[in-house]
Amino acid sequence: MPEVTLSHPDKVLFEADGITKAELAEHYARVADLMLPHTRDRPMNLWRYNRGIGHDVVVQQALPKGAPDWVARCEVPRRKGGDIVHAMINDAATLRWLAQLNCITPHVWNARCDRRDRPDRIVFDLDPSDDDFTAVREAALVTADVLRDLGLVPFAKVTGSRGIHILAPLQRTRTADEVRAAAGAIAERIAAERPDTLTTFWRKDKREGRILVDVARNTYGQTIVAPYAVRALPGAPVAMPVQWEEVEDAALRPRQFTLRGLEARLKAGDPWADLPAHARRLSSQL
Repeated sequence: MPEVTLSHPDKVLFEADGITKAELAEHYARVADLMLPHTRDRPMNLWRYNRGIGHDVVVQQALPKGAPDWVARCEVPRRKGGDIVHAMINDAATLRWLAQLNCITPHVWNARCDRRDRPDRIVFDLDPSDDDFTAVREAALVTADVLRDLGLVPFAKVTGSRGIHILAPLQRTRTADEVRAAAGAIAERIAAERPDTLTTFWRKDKREGRILVDVARNTYGQTIVAPYAVRALPGAPVAMPVQWEEVEDAALRPRQFTLRGLEARLKAGDPWADLPAHARRLSSQL
């Protein structure tokens, strides 16, 4: 593995917790074997907190200047002309390099570089208007049932923030625009199952406290927080794949998995380990 030297390893990125750049790098070393299958060959964006999480974030799409030659690259044509070169997280050394750049939270595409316009997953972001996580869990279970009825296999991830991401792996037969349109149609079905608690209205003043079934992450070129990525929040919560039995458990919390508390969790393996094997064809009826 290429050697990546951390400059200022004692630099504190999480002020209230005293979590340093070195600890962030150690986290990504611990989770690399579980995380890399979900990030490999996907264009990514860096969310860099150069002065720590109490300060502004720099969201960087393009490969940073001075990137090592061994960092995997994906050249992406812009729809408005020109192109942009993204980094890809294909190995553990790249994860350490991201930590060196104060990239706390990498975000990845829903498509792989070789077929950028053919997503291999469809995503639903359950975005609550408040902190009622019981309602979010119930919404996730409803979402999963609708996806199963459509012949898809759902997987869940607590975001490390307030919500849950539900995704289903796809065969790469439909364009990003088609997947985005299908996601919108599916979201309407999901919201119709619980109209008192779920909505597809984007504007908060129209949600009336309901949970948004957000499908915007399916738009071409959009990204989603990578599994096992650390969120830039107090306590350093981690975006964690979970089993459906855990979603059913009232004890589940969106920020319960943290950088300093994952040892036992990681020993249990990756709940998404067999995700690619469940890729399904998205119905042409959607």
